Amino acid sequence: MVSTNLRFGPELRRLRLEAGLSLTEFSVALTYDKGHLSKVERGERSASPDLARRCDAFLGANGELQNLVVRPESDPDTAESPATPSLWAVGRRAVLAAGTGSLIDLGLKLGSQPSSAADPLLTSFRTQFDQLRELGQSTAPRVLLPLLETQTRMLAGLASDTPSATRAPALLLASRFAEFTGWMAQEAGKNDAALGWTDEAAELARAGGDPYLGFYALVRRALVTFYGGDAAGTVTLARRAQSDKIPPRIRGLAAQQEAQGHALVGDERACLRSLDRARELLDSKDARSSAGPVIGTTHVSDPVAMTTGWCLYDLGRPKAAAEVLDRECHRLPPHALRNRTRYGFRRSLAHAASGEVEHACAIAGELLGMMPAVPSATVNSDIRRLARELSRSRSSRAVSDLQPALARVLAPAQD
Repeated sequence: MVSTNLRFGPELRRLRLEAGLSLTEFSVALTYDKGHLSKVERGERSASPDLARRCDAFLGANGELQNLVVRPESDPDTAESPATPSLWAVGRRAVLAAGTGSLIDLGLKLGSQPSSAADPLLTSFRTQFDQLRELGQSTAPRVLLPLLETQTRMLAGLASDTPSATRAPALLLASRFAEFTGWMAQEAGKNDAALGWTDEAAELARAGGDPYLGFYALVRRALVTFYGGDAAGTVTLARRAQSDKIPPRIRGLAAQQEAQGHALVGDERACLRSLDRARELLDSKDARSSAGPVIGTTHVSDPVAMTTGWCLYDLGRPKAAAEVLDRECHRLPPHALRNRTRYGFRRSLAHAASGEVEHACAIAGELLGMMPAVPSATVNSDIRRLARELSRSRSSRAVSDLQPALARVLAPAQD
């Protein structure tokens, strides 16, 4: 069978010539070396996914060229290592039983108190949850994970013996702890544990009488597949969370995630349709009113706009992506270090791909100083892409000055 990479070059040349572009004009438009593009067209060099995206977008191939490039294996930072059994794997029954002893010792077991005493305790756990989400923006995931796991088990175990009047709220809050624990596990590069905690969150939500919160688990699973480069899996999972019966906020977040899946394969029309749907759902009155903790990010003022900038880069439109991300990143709060690095490196990547190498290095240089405080397996995937993009401009003084800091962040952690 003929390799898809071998078919890419001739097809690229055919589309370029149909567009009436010389190789020189094409290389200038893409900010790629003319000699490199010539070798790709002749089949002497393989095309990277980034190059395929840009060619696809510029020539209006609607994903045709991207489909001819074999995607790389999942980023090593987001792949699960063969590892120690994760703490969530004890199953729901054991989770509900865990932690109760320590609560008895503290005299905090809900079942032993009048119902009037339960509300202050739940309020305390809710306050802790909000505080932990804030800490997640400026603290390493490996530091938070043990505390999150313990708090999730304590609250779930406490709920198992509490009177029915307070059991449901306790289980629902426990499900939010479990969901956030899953996100921090993903940030730590523990994808298997992330999926396990996400499933646990869905079970706890169902046990608490909310049949819908579990659908957010599908959105979280779609995020794991997205960072693994599985576009089809991302779209399938996200669509399952968009039934009309599901609350608008969850459907809106699912539509956002679906858009990112479409962007991975260069389907701009489907991507933009999903983003429009996300905007409509997330701007609805029902989506904005919630008694419990907000589902999804609380630090991005306009999530759909930020996601649009993210998608534009994946669609091979780095200049447009840079414009959107410049605007939206400046709106992030100073304390939200995790979000500032997540979207900031994508912004730097967009500028680098647009040929604005010095500006990209200036952005990345500031962000690399934050990474020791908020290490992230998912952010590292974009840092690796940035390093590859900048490697094409080795003669740049800004690039050579940035290389040591890039290498330090991407070097495997030493115990």
